[in-house]
Amino acid sequence: MKVVKKVIISILLIIVAIGTVAVGYFVSEGHDMYKVAIEKTSLEAKVTEIKSYPNYTKLEEIPQIYIDAVISVEDHRFKDHEGIDVISIGRAIFNDIKEMSFVEGGSTITQQLAKNIYFTQEKKMERKVAEVFMAFEIENNYSKNEILELYINTSFYGDNCYTLKEASRHYFGKEPMDMTDYESIMLAGVPNAPSVYAPTVNLELAKQRQRQVLSKMVKYEYLTQEEADKIVNK
Repeated sequence: MKVVKKVIISILLIIVAIGTVAVGYFVSEGHDMYKVAIEKTSLEAKVTEIKSYPNYTKLEEIPQIYIDAVISVEDHRFKDHEGIDVISIGRAIFNDIKEMSFVEGGSTITQQLAKNIYFTQEKKMERKVAEVFMAFEIENNYSKNEILELYINTSFYGDNCYTLKEASRHYFGKEPMDMTDYESIMLAGVPNAPSVYAPTVNLELAKQRQRQVLSKMVKYEYLTQEEADKIVNK
């Protein structure tokens, strides 16, 4: 019995050691990736480039309900964290381990912005770590409103639309501020998977995604259930 116990303890210690080495490796690789990216093009230069887009959309040009929808469905603790959401990351790691695959990311809006402007969409651990370092860099230099505005202007909305202004004009033939609540909430759900949720690709799936966004808005108290029902039934 003592021998079995010693073997189990030894195996556990080996697993912990391997895990520690693996974590150290990915943190080191991720930090190097972050340093190379920001040394190649500074964050200030990236932001200046984004703000020079012909159809760059400022927050004051966007309906509040669209902003609430984005925060609800993408990162409901956005206003409270400093770049990463430990709770979401923990849940994502648990689900990824359970499924033995990258099924959930746990990325905040700030992390997604970092990915949009610096990194690829490739699901690699070192890229996720680099994204975290870059998220801290962004949070240290820009306000929450600036980060949200930059995120909205670096998300892909399908059909070659890369800003909210382009998307609202393309899908609804109007400026962002003129969108109805129904249109705003539908469009807020598109960047999650534009090839699936763009209204021109599959309107039924776009509506399904819209209901998911509405559900999150009710859950996080941006809307009452009655208000959500009125929007979706229009």
